[in-house]
Amino acid sequence: MSRASLEKKPREVARMFDGVAQRYDVTNDVLSLGQDRIWRVATRKAVGARPGERVLDLAAGTGTSAEEYADAGVEVVPCDFSTGMMAVGKRRRPDLPFVAGDATALPFADAAFDAVTISFGLRNVVDTGRALREMLRVTRPGGRLVICEFSRPTWAPFRSVYETYLRQVLPRVASLVSSNTDAYSYLTDSILSWPDQQGLARTLQRAGWRQVGYRNLSGGIVALHRAVRPA
Repeated sequence: MSRASLEKKPREVARMFDGVAQRYDVTNDVLSLGQDRIWRVATRKAVGARPGERVLDLAAGTGTSAEEYADAGVEVVPCDFSTGMMAVGKRRRPDLPFVAGDATALPFADAAFDAVTISFGLRNVVDTGRALREMLRVTRPGGRLVICEFSRPTWAPFRSVYETYLRQVLPRVASLVSSNTDAYSYLTDSILSWPDQQGLARTLQRAGWRQVGYRNLSGGIVALHRAVRPA
């Protein structure tokens, strides 16, 4: 198994995630020091889905977040381009309607969802703008988008410590808990090359989303972006 390049060719990225699928959730829990659970709760609250609403959970992976929507009575569709990740999720939750799909060419009708959410996946898409336009297309007018993604710590001393963790500590920990250490070197590079909070907000606006806003989680390690499709 090898890492994908920052060109983010879909087949390479999908193959990389297929290779880490079996231990993906455990590895994330360890590498984030358990913060991933807090981020998932915050994302779900931001989506604010009610029973009966239809939510598209993109980059759903093994369905960890999708199952929480389903258990709350929300009609959720988990979608990912890694068949290996979805296979792991399907074994655990055969009731979830996993759909294979690329965020830049979604296999869904226009205005099919009340809300779209993507957590830690937009960073891995080959064309961010095209993916955001596709999300806009499949969201109903007045519907909402919530993105949970790694971002830039706002306090400079903390940012320095965090970047040291990414470059030096994370690869060592990943070598102990993951079956593919190279995949987590990609994680580091993709985070450090990703736009900051304001940069992603501008990209959302250019893609046609309105009422764009964000709030920082964990000091800006992660940012929660929200937007609405114009009515």
